[in-house]
Amino acid sequence: MVKRKAGGSDSKEIVGKAKKRKKTLQEKVDGPSEADKLLPRTLDERMAARRIVVVLEKANLECVQPRKGALELLNSDDHKNICAKNNRDIADARPDITHQCLMALLDSPLNKAGKLLIYLHTAQNVLIEVHPSLRVPRTFKRFAGLAVELLQRHKIRAAQANETLMKVVSNPIEKYLPPGSRRFGFSVSGRSVKLRDFAAELDREAEDKRTAVPIVFSIGAVARDDPVSEAQFGANYIEEKISICPW
Repeated sequence: MVKRKAGGSDSKEIVGKAKKRKKTLQEKVDGPSEADKLLPRTLDERMAARRIVVVLEKANLECVQPRKGALELLNSDDHKNICAKNNRDIADARPDITHQCLMALLDSPLNKAGKLLIYLHTAQNVLIEVHPSLRVPRTFKRFAGLAVELLQRHKIRAAQANETLMKVVSNPIEKYLPPGSRRFGFSVSGRSVKLRDFAAELDREAEDKRTAVPIVFSIGAVARDDPVSEAQFGANYIEEKISICPW
């Protein structure tokens, strides 16, 4: 005869699991939220409507093995010695810039309205598609772990849903850009504009032509240099370079 252990730890665990099951069941009954319904699910949906496409060019997402059995995301804080040993500039090990860009983009009202598509193009020529429903880890350490897993497995799936949140896709980026879209690159050497006035100008053009086309913005996710001016990182597909800041 097996005696049952005394104490409330087991009962608390059972109650916790029951609450989780109830929440999941409730979500299944209610279906997707109003915000989730706005998100494009298929490639056709992404190509059809007027959306903003942001391509983060030359993103510093690279795995490094600092010791046997360990795989980490190369960054300027933890791997200064590795950069020095391999004659690598520490400015080229800044994945934190990509992290900050993703948080700003995915938290934006534009993304919440289902009007934003995001692609990452790394310095190693790896192209990554980001799903609009991705919730980026708020701390860099957790983001670094997510990026390493993505670069190893080539996809990140949602824990409780049949949804791929990030995945590596084949190059080139041009085949994922909506046909007929306007394409601009952010560059210090571009035409100087005020972003608010530039957006208003695009709206006026769309009203005059009575057609609203998607807009593509190519942005360098780097600490220095100008990736948009390089053929491999934007120059081949943008129609004009614009500058919103003199430095």
